[in-house]
Amino acid sequence: MAHIISVRGKTPKIGKNCFIAETATIIGDVVIGDGCSIWYGAVVRGDVNSITIGDNTNIQDNAVIHGTYEKYATRIGSGVSVGHSAIVHGATIEDNSLIGMGATVLDNSVVEEDTVIAAGAVLSGGKRAERGGVYAGIPAKRIKELTSEDCERIIRTTAEHYQMYTTWYAAEEEKEHDN
Repeated sequence: MAHIISVRGKTPKIGKNCFIAETATIIGDVVIGDGCSIWYGAVVRGDVNSITIGDNTNIQDNAVIHGTYEKYATRIGSGVSVGHSAIVHGATIEDNSLIGMGATVLDNSVVEEDTVIAAGAVLSGGKRAERGGVYAGIPAKRIKELTSEDCERIIRTTAEHYQMYTTWYAAEEEKEHDN
């Protein structure tokens, strides 16, 4: 069973039809929208500031979502994929964006809608990744423009696949309850 923990008088609020893996940890001032998935080993820690996650967003295995004490809340929009072992810290990720595996998005930075932060990239604090681009490297720089077809193929398809993956686990749970 997932670790859902209250702290400082705040209890996480989780929307409808969410998949929360049994080793995920969600703490404190966290609001998660409908149709989301929080995968194995992921930590969403709203102890020092609030975290809001929109609808149909996936936080993949071992990702860490945190805020900055008394400075920067973390806001993640709808249709977002946060890749395996990525870190989002005190930042804003707008709708329909993808944060690649092992990427880091730091305090007071913004990833605009329809944007990809490539695997392993670091978006430094206070920076803005503007809409429709791929950002890579350390520090992250815009390396490519995304077409609407790219956004559909890369960003939206990833989010849709993660919604599909959750159905596999729901089917397994139903089988277990039937036995």
